[in-house]
Amino acid sequence: MSRSLRVIFAGTPDFAAASLTALLDSHHQVIAVYTQPDRPAGRGRKLTPSPVKQLATQHDITVYQPLSLKEADAQQALAALDADVMVVVAYGLILPRTILETPRLGCINVHASLLPRWRGAAPLQRAIEAGDDESGVTLMQMDEGLDTGDMLRVARTPITDTTTGGELHDSLAALGGKALLHTLDDMAQGNAVATPQPEQGVTYAAKLTKAEAELDFYQDAAQLAARIRAFNPWPVAWCVLGDDRLRLLMAHVGHLDEGESPSAPGTLLAHHESFLRIACGASGDQVLCVSQAQLPGGKVMPVYDLLLARAERLAPGIRLGKSEASQ
Repeated sequence: MSRSLRVIFAGTPDFAAASLTALLDSHHQVIAVYTQPDRPAGRGRKLTPSPVKQLATQHDITVYQPLSLKEADAQQALAALDADVMVVVAYGLILPRTILETPRLGCINVHASLLPRWRGAAPLQRAIEAGDDESGVTLMQMDEGLDTGDMLRVARTPITDTTTGGELHDSLAALGGKALLHTLDDMAQGNAVATPQPEQGVTYAAKLTKAEAELDFYQDAAQLAARIRAFNPWPVAWCVLGDDRLRLLMAHVGHLDEGESPSAPGTLLAHHESFLRIACGASGDQVLCVSQAQLPGGKVMPVYDLLLARAERLAPGIRLGKSEASQ
């Protein structure tokens, strides 16, 4: 077993909590946790600690929640911890050069993509949306760039035609925790090798917005199916159904039935037992097949059950559309 490292952990959401859990179950010592300040959440908008803070508190670990790490007092407080390494996972604050150089072994980051593809804020969702056939995590030695640091370890996982954003999130969170421990052990033994990222293949994963969750059925079926899966569970793809919104959570690409004629994009075609069939643009004989959806005021459910309960609202020939604000 490698020697124990003194680790500062910096992270905020559930994805980061998975790496912190792995660290707490290891022989390495978490000496402090940095996370974002408590934010309003829920219907009551009550100040709520981040998942990382909640986990740290359960283990009696000192928690720091500075608004910035650019101030001298925050930098001095971190330096006083005398850490071997700082582990950063979806923290949400920029680390200035002074912080990057403070721990003896620097700062390392667990990033949810196969760098240099999908640098930025929403890498796992953008990978699904783009139709990538694999994703993974990259452990990197942090520098001052946006996810540009040298790579210490890469772990891969496939993306299938049913993988959702939520499923990939959970898979990469677990994969990241395992890869992190291997990386820290290598660093403790002096065996870690940092490899520069390739110059080719750089892409950027822009932050998700609610506005882009509205579907445009003039796009082809493959694009729409990928976006629906990528945006499940947030921000959830949707379209206009009469005066309401229909939310779509799982979809795949299908084809026109024999003898079936193409229809205007957004038109509901004859249903199959377990999915809605929606005409799309630029798809030839392809159609969008939706197997999981949600009507306003209802629960997310398989389309089979939805059709049993509300078939008249989703009758063939009805045309799904876009909101006036987006037209």
